[in-house]
Amino acid sequence: MRCWHVPYSASVASHLFSVLNEVAYLDYSALKKTEALEPAKSTAKVEEKKSASCPSKQLRTLSVESELSVRRFEEWMLSRRYSGSTIGTYTEALRVFLRYFSEKDPERITNEDLITFNNHYILANKLSASYQNQVVNAVKLFFRTIQMRAMDVELIHRPKRAKLLPNVLSKEEVRLILSAQRNLKHRTMLSLIYSCGLRRGELLDLKLQDIDSKRGLVIIRMAKGKKDRVTPLSEKVLVMLREYFKAYKPKIWLFEGQHAGEKYDERSLASVLKQALEKCKITKPVTLHWLRHSYATHLLESGTDLRYIQELLGHSSSRTTEIYTHVSNKELQRIISPFDTL
Repeated sequence: MRCWHVPYSASVASHLFSVLNEVAYLDYSALKKTEALEPAKSTAKVEEKKSASCPSKQLRTLSVESELSVRRFEEWMLSRRYSGSTIGTYTEALRVFLRYFSEKDPERITNEDLITFNNHYILANKLSASYQNQVVNAVKLFFRTIQMRAMDVELIHRPKRAKLLPNVLSKEEVRLILSAQRNLKHRTMLSLIYSCGLRRGELLDLKLQDIDSKRGLVIIRMAKGKKDRVTPLSEKVLVMLREYFKAYKPKIWLFEGQHAGEKYDERSLASVLKQALEKCKITKPVTLHWLRHSYATHLLESGTDLRYIQELLGHSSSRTTEIYTHVSNKELQRIISPFDTL
């Protein structure tokens, strides 16, 4: 299978989640649900992250009562149509939390226990601030929906969120990356991500009917936040898409894998970018999301109104889009350093 794999069980998944949290993302989307308390054997795909490994305290086995409560929580999120990634993240974060207090019935867990977990498990094991927020969100939602009692939000310790700037490539760097790929299919995928500001999953979820060539639009359906949106289709990319369609003749998905009707693999798409970076000798740790950030920043620098950029990217809040004003060099270039006037 060209990967490491283990038989699936709730205890194995919880242990993997706690040990690998800082170094890997566990994708549970392919797991098949069963009526049994322990799900059927399957494989959890592990995607490697760049951060270093971290120690982890051995957690006790989750009690049957707590496992049933987690299952009820999972079913509640399914009925509310939470995304698969959110359900996987919340249920496994909750399992780790409840395993830490396995000697306690969930009904007796309080705000103080969450503070204890933050200090003696998350901070002690040097787990990330984002993971701490995930646990807090999961526990809050669990107690409000399943335990029918709300935690005191004022007493919950949350880490201060780091204000990180998006990574942006210059137009010349983008041109080098896109032209480095000689393979028509690969070049078309990367070009479409940049020209429309797409997320990786949005590109791979595109179907043939989502390209409206007559109106010059790309329709992104059920994107992040379960929202549809449209974005202009570049004339140059449309020409490229027509050449690609004639050569590959996809059946269902716009970009398919080795077998007809099979969606293109996310890891393969990441490899496409990696190959392009090697060919054009760009050593920056570029990811596919950098192309989306670059699209937004280049639009802003060319004079596009921030409100339109918000719509094109599918941001719910204008505050999310405003971060690109901090990396745009259009106004910064007008500033003359006092050093130059000495």
